[in-house]
Amino acid sequence: MSRLVACGLIVTSLAVVAAQPARQPTPAAAFSIVEASIGDMRMALEQGRATSRALVRQSLDRIARYEGRLNAAITLNPLALDEAAALDRERRSGTVRGPLHGIPIALKDNIQTTNMATTGGALAFARLMPPYEATLTTRLRAAGAVIIAKTVLTELANWVASDMPTNYSSLAGFGFNPYDPRPDPRPASDGRPLLPTGGSSSGIGTAASFWAANVGTETSGSILNPASRTMLVGIKPTVGRVSRYGVIPITADQDTPGPMARSVADAATLLGVLEGQVPDPHDAATRACAPPPRGDYTVFLRADALKGARIGIPRAFFYRGLTGTERQAMIDAMAALKAAGATVVDPADLPSLLAPGPDNIESWPVCSGLGDAKGRDEDCSVVLKYGMKRDFNAWLASLGAAAPVKSLTELRAWNRAHESEGTLKYGQAQLDISDEMDVVADRARYERDRERDVRLTGSNGIDAAMTEHRLDALLFPGPIGAAVAAKPGYPTVIVPFATVPNLLAPPGSGARPTPFGVSFTGGACSEPRLIALAYAFEQATKRRKPPPLD
Repeated sequence: MSRLVACGLIVTSLAVVAAQPARQPTPAAAFSIVEASIGDMRMALEQGRATSRALVRQSLDRIARYEGRLNAAITLNPLALDEAAALDRERRSGTVRGPLHGIPIALKDNIQTTNMATTGGALAFARLMPPYEATLTTRLRAAGAVIIAKTVLTELANWVASDMPTNYSSLAGFGFNPYDPRPDPRPASDGRPLLPTGGSSSGIGTAASFWAANVGTETSGSILNPASRTMLVGIKPTVGRVSRYGVIPITADQDTPGPMARSVADAATLLGVLEGQVPDPHDAATRACAPPPRGDYTVFLRADALKGARIGIPRAFFYRGLTGTERQAMIDAMAALKAAGATVVDPADLPSLLAPGPDNIESWPVCSGLGDAKGRDEDCSVVLKYGMKRDFNAWLASLGAAAPVKSLTELRAWNRAHESEGTLKYGQAQLDISDEMDVVADRARYERDRERDVRLTGSNGIDAAMTEHRLDALLFPGPIGAAVAAKPGYPTVIVPFATVPNLLAPPGSGARPTPFGVSFTGGACSEPRLIALAYAFEQATKRRKPPPLD
């Protein structure tokens, strides 16, 4: 039933747009959106080789062709063609709003829009129309973007059940990876993809050229993981660089929206729009980092940025579980860095991963699942489960009368009452352990745990390693460093680089390889330098390949 609800939203949207009269073929039809960059689209629009309406029409046609195999979107914007046509009229009159004028962009469906439902992938929120839109949504519209769709996601950004598969939700079912869009063939399978998509954000539609780029959110790996799995560039910004106002939260301590795109240049363009040039009065954290001049990160796109750079390799812990193919990919990445003029400092380990006992990051995991319920959580950090109770209830209150439930307690009860519709397929252990937290009585414990998180991963972790070795960035395999950078709120840029065997697939399934990226991580507010390094690496290697859908 849940998949039918989501499919109904998409089918209805496609029916609306399909009913609009198609124009006669024009020279604009010669321009293809497939693998086109934001820069390509902008140039085609400026030169009159394309119209925004033509771009959106191509996007909708491509979605209609492949969505049945991929399940990339929960909702399509039924007014997308009309909005694109209006932007075309503005362009003809001499008005160009910004760098995304007339370009289709998708949003993760935990980012509020007032013209499409914002569901978080939860059945309880299937028809939630928020009374206000997210700040980043407003900034996208101001820059001229056509918000074409709301993407699938792991339900409530993967803070419902401790073992929920990535890009699964009770509302939309499973999303499928365009690099091998088949379900697991084993008889005992629950229908999950043969090749995981990563999550909780989704890169499916961007990888498949459904739209130019999309906005995800991350608390701990939820941009970097799916970007790696779908051969995309992902920028997980410093917490506070992009406003979280109007985004369904887990915890304000670590939550951040960020761009996912097919190139570093596109991700940099999108980041500048999302951040804006002035802080958001609704989110005090947006004062943490100064935006670049004119809000433009593309000025940092230098192909020679690796010359003289010092890149550290944190081996302790992060290389322990790598396969031989993944290790070879990292050897190749280091060789590419050296060839581009960088000095590779190997190893450049995080001191807190070499420290004894309670001063070691490995001894201090995130509380997760019923095994870390209250009374059994002395050896883990309560920051996420405490933050979920505090911030999710505050978000529900901000919705006023539009809120389908009024508290986390009511959401849990709603899920239990609708179990027959699939709300509890994987349980709701994360919601359960969050709801038992007392925001007042447990505050001192939360503050102690938060201080320890930041100290072990920030000052005694990333900061210490970068200072000791005089580094410009740390290089991690895939998204494996995401959880460490997430706790102090530090930025990371991941770049497509390799493919490795899909070891989760059964023998004889003909499984295609898994995309595998490399991540550049730095200290707070270091996005300009990370973007420069990532761009130089991307230009030196050019390893991204489009998915084999046709």
